[in-house]
Amino acid sequence: MIWNILSTLFASWAAEVGALTWLGLALVAAILEVSVPHFGCAFISAGAVAAAAAAFFGFSVPVQIATFVVVMTVSIAGLRARLLDRVAGPGVPSRTDPLIGRHGQVTHDIDPVLGTGRVVVGGEDWAARSPEAIATGTRIRVVRADGIVLEVTRT
Repeated sequence: MIWNILSTLFASWAAEVGALTWLGLALVAAILEVSVPHFGCAFISAGAVAAAAAAFFGFSVPVQIATFVVVMTVSIAGLRARLLDRVAGPGVPSRTDPLIGRHGQVTHDIDPVLGTGRVVVGGEDWAARSPEAIATGTRIRVVRADGIVLEVTRT
């Protein structure tokens, strides 16, 4: 009789301690996320809240851990990229994209074998390459940009 009462009390105490432990982890992760936002700790917090719910309903520790891992993994896979895209924005605009279609002049011979050459487009000096050799002083048109190297053709 006493053993059954103690067993029941211990079981409910263990469930409460388990739930409180998971909620404590969720709180710490939430504080870290607010302090240093990088969308990593928020998912730990979500998994910990789900594991706390499992502990509250009396599920075993392996089930709690499995719940934590599944919720955290699913939330990371499903939401992290979307949240980062929304917060991060489009990124740094390209300096070379507005030059496509513009005309310029070759300042150093463009050699297709070596992949060397320089052009002036819009008053700025740029590295350039072309599938054909182009001599200094020739007018060119920018057809594409590969990073900071302009790909050009004769006009």
